[in-house]
Amino acid sequence: MTNGLVSGPGSGPFVRDCPGARDPAALPSRPVTHPTQPTQPTQPEPAAGSRYHLPDDPTGAEHAVLVLGRAPGPQLHLLDVGATVHRLRVTGGDGERRDVALSHPTLAERRRGDAYLGATIGRYANRIAGARFELDGREVLLGAVDRGHSLHGGPEGFDRARWQVLEHGTHHAVLTLHSPEGDQGFPGAVDVQARFEVDDAALALTLTATSTADTVLNLTQHVYLTLAGAGAGTVDDHVLTVPASRWVEVDATGIPAEGPLPVPAEADLRAGERLGDVVRRGHPQVIDAHGIDHTYVLDAEPDGDGLREHARLADPASRTVLTLRSDQAGVQVYTGNFLDGTLHGLAPDGGTTLLRQGDGLCLEPGAFPDSPHHLGEPGWTDVRLAAGESYAWRARWEFAALD
Repeated sequence: MTNGLVSGPGSGPFVRDCPGARDPAALPSRPVTHPTQPTQPTQPEPAAGSRYHLPDDPTGAEHAVLVLGRAPGPQLHLLDVGATVHRLRVTGGDGERRDVALSHPTLAERRRGDAYLGATIGRYANRIAGARFELDGREVLLGAVDRGHSLHGGPEGFDRARWQVLEHGTHHAVLTLHSPEGDQGFPGAVDVQARFEVDDAALALTLTATSTADTVLNLTQHVYLTLAGAGAGTVDDHVLTVPASRWVEVDATGIPAEGPLPVPAEADLRAGERLGDVVRRGHPQVIDAHGIDHTYVLDAEPDGDGLREHARLADPASRTVLTLRSDQAGVQVYTGNFLDGTLHGLAPDGGTTLLRQGDGLCLEPGAFPDSPHHLGEPGWTDVRLAAGESYAWRARWEFAALD
């Protein structure tokens, strides 16, 4: 999910795209595909455990990129600003190495037009209606960034902060962030820890947090995925399976009027559907969002490890399949609806490419949108975090060859 036109302190105006944040008639048309980019890197991959800097901050005064893992397994390039998945290189089923995550080439581009590419989101992923809610009889006022609503934590959410690096090894990194009392309007001072790990076939992320006062919290990871490789075209031909018979319907501004409802046949992903077909079937919910931008409510209970399958994404061209597993109740499926060609992404050859609608798919495990307005109501996710209690969020992105 992405949002509208806001201003950040010290950064000037910046654009965060979202359904409805711009007049759809004013958006440039999108070609169905882009010219295919080369998938092989032009330079060797950096060493596991190393770090480097983006070209517009060569001394690392404002950031660092941490490298985890090595070929043939996944290699994660982790940007400390936003605890961001900057690059994610995997070996496809066809034997090719590819970047499967969209990213910005520079810090300046990220600040100029943040679409939350790869960022860790907080304090509240998704929308809160009217940028306000009540907690124990107290009105909490938040920063509005999207048509009068709070989105992804507000104008200066966790995606904008530089996280502190606590540990960095060859296959893991631990980052921390202190969010002070009243940050973006939210109660309590919150301390968050993010542990990223890579193994032979997967990326794992564990998020934990505590608060000094009762508050609400809903974290997620906003990586845009494309198994064909960043810059290689849209995800229209990817086949997405989500084991969910219910979803959360929303109004034209992304706010639900009620709890989970049965998924309509046009958007049912349980049997596996080509993404381009789902987007073009014309269900009113999908039309209003200019694509899929909805929370699917998982049917299955967690497995023995506490995780359940959220989604399976397959790309026939690269013969690669991704299985996302998490401990969360829902997964926000977002088809990059308002990537409109105004932002630059990193291309496989080290250059840049324009990011357009459908270039990547976000699968965001988390709670339902606007849950703070439904605290204690049956059928809604419980996003209340009491003072001194521990919050936990886990997910695994598992890569394999497509049979």
